[in-house]
Amino acid sequence: MICRVSCSIFLLASAAMAQELIPGTLASSSSSSDARQPITGQQRIQWAVQNTIGTGALLSAGWGTLFDIPKAYGTHWEGFGERYGLRLSALAVSNTMEAGLGAIWGEDPRYTRDAGAPFKNRIGHAVKMTFMAENRDGNLMPAYARFIAIPSSNFLSNSWRPDSDATLSHASIRTGFRFLGRLGCNTFHEFWPDVRQKLFHRAGDQAHN
Repeated sequence: MICRVSCSIFLLASAAMAQELIPGTLASSSSSSDARQPITGQQRIQWAVQNTIGTGALLSAGWGTLFDIPKAYGTHWEGFGERYGLRLSALAVSNTMEAGLGAIWGEDPRYTRDAGAPFKNRIGHAVKMTFMAENRDGNLMPAYARFIAIPSSNFLSNSWRPDSDATLSHASIRTGFRFLGRLGCNTFHEFWPDVRQKLFHRAGDQAHN
């Protein structure tokens, strides 16, 4: 598992270095503009690492251990570790592919909030950005790298999954859940800053009373 993750990060770093050689892809650090700058190679690496080692793998491993899926790993701590390693390696491959391939045509994997818009519009924005991404000019485009990375990584992971889980149907189901997971992440990123601000603001008011 460590070897697979290390290879994925190495490929991502290579793609990021290649991006820095493409004219117009390096954001100027001295720009005073408030407009969002094109993603840099370093930011691609940060995005891939942060989205790989987040809580998603832990939750997935815990859920699988609780319901013994796949059964080959059992419901003990060792089984949890196996599931976590499996999930982590699959995420590393998927995120590396998305960030690396996207560097070729300027696809930005990061999520941009629609803060200030009506609630319904923000929900629609989270759904839309599950399948869309910004290009180098800040315009929306289909998330081609994501469409390639998520299915490919799920089918590729069949090569190191237990036989009971390494089927075409299971890979297809995992692909669907990965897109649902991306929607969940988008929704969290869209609304959590507002919820956090209200919680801390309320806590501050109570502290002063």
